[in-house]
Amino acid sequence: MFYYVLKNVLLGPLLRLLFRPRIEGLEHIPADGPAIVAGNHLSFSDHFLMPAILKRRITFLAKAEYFTGPGLKGRLTAFFFRGAGQIPVDRSGKEAGRAAIREGLGVLAKDELLGIYPEGTRSHDGRLYKGKVGVAVMAIRAQVPVVPCAMVGTFEIQPPGQKVPKIKRVTIRFGEPLEFSRYAGLENQKAAIRAVTDEIMYAILGLSGQEYVDRYAAEVKAEQAAQFPRPRR
Repeated sequence: MFYYVLKNVLLGPLLRLLFRPRIEGLEHIPADGPAIVAGNHLSFSDHFLMPAILKRRITFLAKAEYFTGPGLKGRLTAFFFRGAGQIPVDRSGKEAGRAAIREGLGVLAKDELLGIYPEGTRSHDGRLYKGKVGVAVMAIRAQVPVVPCAMVGTFEIQPPGQKVPKIKRVTIRFGEPLEFSRYAGLENQKAAIRAVTDEIMYAILGLSGQEYVDRYAAEVKAEQAAQFPRPRR
């Protein structure tokens, strides 16, 4: 109930009024049945702008840190994200990846839309990074279409570290659904899931026009953090 109040009464109308998103390819979102919407991830605002313009409910896999903050603020944040249709996912280790896949398959089993950012984290510099293979495992195992999505302009309105977004128009593009029935039963084959993931990322790239980096964003972030550590306060 809170999801629909948030989307249709509280937050959704405000976001649509302020950012006036240009929406392209919305007809590619299935009217019913399970599907994965796989998009680039440029900004904290992405979590809210895409759901605000979709007719259907969409559930995202979100980092667990949004749900584990201390004190009243942490509890309120967790309540908000759960109400907004987010599922917490621990992003550390192989078991965490398997848990994320289980959660995602559970959403698809209920004939719902699952939202996922294959890069696994927000882009810190506006470029598109190599996708993780969990999206491919879910698409093959559940035999559902994958709709590529590109958020355009959200990095400019709210890059990492900026608390309040700039009020500026953004674009949300959806591409034609991708189907991977030819890979049925191959979700445990590394070559197959890598090929599917790369096809999804290529479709996102075609929609977003970003520069592509054939490395995982988390690895690049870690290297830069080690090279330029934040000064202690």
